[in-house]
Amino acid sequence: MMHQQTSKKIIVYLFFFLSLVTINSNKIFNEFYKIKEFNINGLDELEIKRIYDELKIFKDKNIFFFDKKSILEKINSDKVIEKIEIFKKYPSTLNISIEKTKLLAITNKNNSNYLIGSNGNLIEINENSFEFPYIFGNVDVKEFLEFKKIIDDSNFKFNEIKEFYFFKSKRWDVVTKDDFILKMPSNLTAKKLDLIFEIILSNKFNHKMLDFRQDGMIFINE
Repeated sequence: MMHQQTSKKIIVYLFFFLSLVTINSNKIFNEFYKIKEFNINGLDELEIKRIYDELKIFKDKNIFFFDKKSILEKINSDKVIEKIEIFKKYPSTLNISIEKTKLLAITNKNNSNYLIGSNGNLIEINENSFEFPYIFGNVDVKEFLEFKKIIDDSNFKFNEIKEFYFFKSKRWDVVTKDDFILKMPSNLTAKKLDLIFEIILSNKFNHKMLDFRQDGMIFINE
């Protein structure tokens, strides 16, 4: 009988011992794997500081179970961000690699100037001292990015254009840095743009305004 009581006591003590060890182990584990640092690269110093301040609410979260989606949402709220990659560096660091959007052109909406990013975002600016082509007309950003893709797929150089004119018919005119005014067809393709590019290079025209709106025809304006 005495032996049984002793065994029961041993089991009870062992249970309490294991419980304490488990609790302490969990505390040590949770403390060791808390997020303590964010290494952010790809931005300038001020941008890194601003994003670091945004991410402070995630410090001391468990690195295994942190809410990655919420972190991405916080960073993506900045319209200049194009791409984000997050890597865990155990035990307590998140390495965050950020790629900024490419700034393509300037346009005006509701009397405010905006930079158009390759990510499709409009980024408001207070002054117009940037050396980007200007878009005239009430352009839809998606329409512009589609037009730019046609240019990129052709032999025409995007950086040789200084002005874009967008029309309600979804047709474009462009003005090159050499002051060629090119009236594009509404059904423009990269192949057609290559032909336009060849015509300009051939230097057969002394006129600076070339109208390609009609298929198979070129109209020259003084």
